[in-house]
Amino acid sequence: MFTRRTALATSALAASVLSTPLQSLAQAGKKDSLTLGMTLEPPGLDPTAGAASSIAEVTLYNIYETLTKINADGSVSPLLAEGWEVSPDLKTYTFRLRRGVKFHNGAPFNAEAVKFSFDRAGGEKSTNKDKRTFANLTTQVVDEYTVVLLNREVDPDLLFLLGQATAIIVEPGSAETNAAKPVGTGPYRLGAWSRGASVSLLAWPDWREASQVRIRRAMFRFIPDPAAQVAALLAGDVDVFPRVSPRSMAQFKGSPRFQVIVSGSRAKTILAINNARKPLDDVRVRRAIAAAIDRKAVIQGAADGLGVPIGSHYVPGAPGYVDTTGLNPYDPEKAKRLLAEAGVKTPLELTMTLPPAPYARQGGEVIAAQLAKVGIQAKLQNVEWAQWLSGTYGNKNYDLTIISHVEPFDLGNFAKPDYYWGYHSRKFDELYEQIQNATRPADRNRLLGEAQRLLAEDCVHAFLYQPQWVTVAVKGVKGLWKDMPVFVNDLSTMSWATP
Repeated sequence: MFTRRTALATSALAASVLSTPLQSLAQAGKKDSLTLGMTLEPPGLDPTAGAASSIAEVTLYNIYETLTKINADGSVSPLLAEGWEVSPDLKTYTFRLRRGVKFHNGAPFNAEAVKFSFDRAGGEKSTNKDKRTFANLTTQVVDEYTVVLLNREVDPDLLFLLGQATAIIVEPGSAETNAAKPVGTGPYRLGAWSRGASVSLLAWPDWREASQVRIRRAMFRFIPDPAAQVAALLAGDVDVFPRVSPRSMAQFKGSPRFQVIVSGSRAKTILAINNARKPLDDVRVRRAIAAAIDRKAVIQGAADGLGVPIGSHYVPGAPGYVDTTGLNPYDPEKAKRLLAEAGVKTPLELTMTLPPAPYARQGGEVIAAQLAKVGIQAKLQNVEWAQWLSGTYGNKNYDLTIISHVEPFDLGNFAKPDYYWGYHSRKFDELYEQIQNATRPADRNRLLGEAQRLLAEDCVHAFLYQPQWVTVAVKGVKGLWKDMPVFVNDLSTMSWATP
């Protein structure tokens, strides 16, 4: 368990360990290097092979590029594609590709590389978490710099999805080794990866706009402990810490040395429930768990108040959002009645698996205390990120877990038959199919509302809150995103203010 004593010890350790020959840019006076902090280390450097958002935080738009690019305001602009045309039925996309682009190993970027990447992403052996999206695409090469995508479904969000990390264009010859030796078309190459400590990226001099890149070397340091995150910033060992623990914000707000950015998001923080395990397969038990949880208290305890309550797997501000927080409100007495109706003898003992992120560890303590009041004893099990990915996400070995799902358009996860939640609903599957084929925005938004209500009624999870993310950076750093529709650190747009 995290205590004040361990926090102080970790802070002292961080202050000493993080002082290495590669000093902060602010200390060394070099204006072409940047050190960023990250809470979680990526398990690999190939975003098509793993679900961890930390992979994209290092690689997307830095090492790898996509046909389209997602901007800070959620809009989509050209990247490896110079432009495109979309058919009236939203099923045919014709992309004009950028010419003269090369991969880091010298291989040419062309339509064949796009076809290889998308066929691979949707293929039988694919481990891409958006495999369903790519399996619905047929990629046709018209000529070296023109490619046509035929979509079996109507998906108004496809241009956005093609800017996410799962849609990177990979060089066929290096695809199988990208997890450790990534090869892309982006402005940076891998410098070194010190497992458990850091990843460094070096500007690639042959990038098509290399003269515009101001940050020549970037280092990502992995610091999961909130106290150590603060220590690293204060010591000058880290210049930027995106999505830092919100508890640190008060120490930096108003400081002349730092800037604090509070960002909106499309993320959903949930208490995920393993619907395939007894007695959690009973909707009454899941509703009891939800009724035992005071969302506002969780937001305060896990995120220092930086969040908005949600009642389904959807957030305010997204198209078609409906407020479902009233469907499973905080009601401890109702929780007790539901457990009794389900024939559950209390105390009901469950395990709550918690990854290293502070919102999970802090939120777990709050929720466990709330569940205890209705007769549910939740044993807290802290695991490292790699353990969570393999055991919880991969092997579905858990009862409850706290996690933030950060992808904006991920309702389709509830239609995946083997997803780690163990949720199966023919009604939802049919509804999602209708959503994917709705051509009129009004129809699509109505169906999205129905899907949100169904997930809330089935109480697939205890849906908690839409988080706001805090970035703390040295005052001179420019080009940081104000909002975060997706998790990226676009180094090519960053720079240091001229003294």
